[in-house]
Amino acid sequence: MRVKLFYFAKVREALGVDREEIDLVSSIETVADLVDFLKSRGSAWETTFSEISSIRMAVNQEIVEDGHAIKANDEVAFFPPITGG
Repeated sequence: MRVKLFYFAKVREALGVDREEIDLVSSIETVADLVDFLKSRGSAWETTFSEISSIRMAVNQEIVEDGHAIKANDEVAFFPPITGG
């Protein structure tokens, strides 16, 4: 299953990449599964995604929780919480 990943703000800065397309194995069914996979990529990834509560996620431009299902051709974005004023 191929998905597009987008990283914004401090997530992008920590990882040194702003977007990528990856093929996922069939066992990755949710955003939480995807995060676990990303954490396995190395220390920067582990550190960045270790406090998932400080990262917001969106699938196809809709903010979701980590249990949200992902499917082929989805766009998944990771970004810090948004504040306004």
